[in-house]
Amino acid sequence: MVRVLVVDDHPLFRDGLAAAVDLDPRCELVGEASTADEAIAAVQAGEPDVVLTDLGLPGRSGVEATRRIVADRPGTRVLVVTMSEDDGSLLAAMRAGARGYVLKGAHRGELMHALHTVAQGGAVFSPRMAERLADLLQDLVTVPATRAFPSLTPREREVLDLLARGLSYRQIAQRLVLSDKTIRNHVGSVFTKLQVNDRAAAIVRARDAGLGTTYENTGSPPLGAG
Repeated sequence: MVRVLVVDDHPLFRDGLAAAVDLDPRCELVGEASTADEAIAAVQAGEPDVVLTDLGLPGRSGVEATRRIVADRPGTRVLVVTMSEDDGSLLAAMRAGARGYVLKGAHRGELMHALHTVAQGGAVFSPRMAERLADLLQDLVTVPATRAFPSLTPREREVLDLLARGLSYRQIAQRLVLSDKTIRNHVGSVFTKLQVNDRAAAIVRARDAGLGTTYENTGSPPLGAG
């Protein structure tokens, strides 16, 4: 029996995943969670073999949850089930230790096949994501900033890069010769597109994708409030 934990903040989708797991006689549903913190606690309590998790969770992201779960219980395998198709999200999940990456549009048979593949020690990706991963591996370098998070505009990517370097909102505004309000508007749009809820989570996603690699002496901690 494969012990499974389902993590998603959307009740209907989480219920659907849980039902799919329940219908599989080879699986045992050991818990559900709607946030990263709940997932981390549930892994400690239920000791699942596989965690199915979204990336866009309230508070800490699914990438952070994956990193913590894999660090705390190396025997637990994480399968990402998400709507995010960008290279940055894929790379961040893989670097965090995820063993698979399946898009939410996958049918139940594909999802359960992915679950069992990961449970048996394999790795699995939705076809579109497998193509992206193959392209990235062929490059054999960290994804360039221009390819990370293609949903962001050039200005939004520039703001995110400066955030990841440790600059405050005021410092970014001064650097780009823009108003504080304009910077905050850009940051709000970045949060929405990256499916994160705060500055710290956005910085983690950015650095995982290769942005913000040059740190600057700003006089404040890189993850500090703007």
